[in-house]
Amino acid sequence: MATTAAVSSNQSPVSAKPTGYSALTSQDFTKIIISELSNQDPLSPSDTNALLQQLSTIRSIQSDIDLSDKLKTLVTENQLASASNMIGKVVGGLDEDNYRVIGQANSVSKTKDGVFLNLSNGSRVNMNNIDGVIDPSQLTEEEKKAAGIKTTPPASTETKP
Repeated sequence: MATTAAVSSNQSPVSAKPTGYSALTSQDFTKIIISELSNQDPLSPSDTNALLQQLSTIRSIQSDIDLSDKLKTLVTENQLASASNMIGKVVGGLDEDNYRVIGQANSVSKTKDGVFLNLSNGSRVNMNNIDGVIDPSQLTEEEKKAAGIKTTPPASTETKP
């Protein structure tokens, strides 16, 4: 990945179609009930209330799973937006090997492991492992040097003859 301020994403498209039991319509549900009732043994009828309760539970579980997936996507998108606002800032935290690092954020990347800030020193910090963010304009030249931030030398005031 280039060390310029860029945002990359390996995000796959999100399907808006319901899946599993959440895809059942009222008609499908009614067909299942009628089929169950018509195929039961007349001498040992099924408990219709139990059937309805089981189907309701299954639909509830599927809805919870769908909601959880949507919340995970929302959290990731929020982290990506937050990380992009940190480009150019001095960031401290734990890198992928759990070593404490500090450096200027150059870019953001999204992987299967989460959203990462790519630092000027080559380190990568997961957004969950960031513990400090500083605007580089608030640092002294000595602090910038210690953090590995390149500083521009003062403009020369000499004039050419």
